[in-house]
Amino acid sequence: MRRSDQRRDAVFASYQRDVTGRPLDELIVGARPLTRELAEGVDEYREELDDEIEAHAKGWSVDRIAPLDLNLMRVALYEIEHAGTPVEVAISEAVELAKEYCGADAPGFVNGVLGAIAREREAAR
Repeated sequence: MRRSDQRRDAVFASYQRDVTGRPLDELIVGARPLTRELAEGVDEYREELDDEIEAHAKGWSVDRIAPLDLNLMRVALYEIEHAGTPVEVAISEAVELAKEYCGADAPGFVNGVLGAIAREREAAR
């Protein structure tokens, strides 16, 4: 299974957890290693990721962001901050998934929020 498919599966597992309230362990039974790593990482760092997303989503609280859009950004941000994935790769993957699975405005929104985070991190170096 391609890495992009495993990312998608991690996004969906995290999304399902949010929407259904089911424990993550139930949702990732039999999952591939990358899917498991990303979903568990998002779960572990959820509050930190949400704080960063909310700080860069001008005028939006995480409660107002569509759950799938939010989980796309969580996975991408987790990859950037904790999994060593290059920023460009994580953002590109998130935008492509948004194009495929989210509303028409989602790709630009996801790109804008993640891009703002990336620019801030780059400026801090």
